[in-house]
Amino acid sequence: MKEVMAFLRPNKINATKTALANNGFPAFTCRPCLGRGKQMGLSYELLGTLSEGDLPTNQIGESLSERTRLVAKRFFTLIVKDDEVKKVVDIIIDANQTGNPGDGKVFVLPIYEAITIRTGETTMDAF
Repeated sequence: MKEVMAFLRPNKINATKTALANNGFPAFTCRPCLGRGKQMGLSYELLGTLSEGDLPTNQIGESLSERTRLVAKRFFTLIVKDDEVKKVVDIIIDANQTGNPGDGKVFVLPIYEAITIRTGETTMDAF
């Protein structure tokens, strides 16, 4: 089993849920989160060099906070069988890819064991 984790744009969640459900993957967890990637939460227009001499004193603090801004994302995760990982990753990419920075990231992690609390079933029986 593998866990497929993705950090996605909030406006792409409905498309992601629909695409996964239509392809046989209705079970997942999604929650709001804040974060930033390589761009540090900025659009490319804001990434130019900025020095204190470029700004009036009252805007220095504002520019510093803007450079460390956290962006609203959605953390999306689901557990799948090993042979379904590529299919799920492809579905997530197809539903979220715009070609622009900030489209998100997908991570795949191993799951060593799963246990159903109600029954005590383990590993594949629990899945």
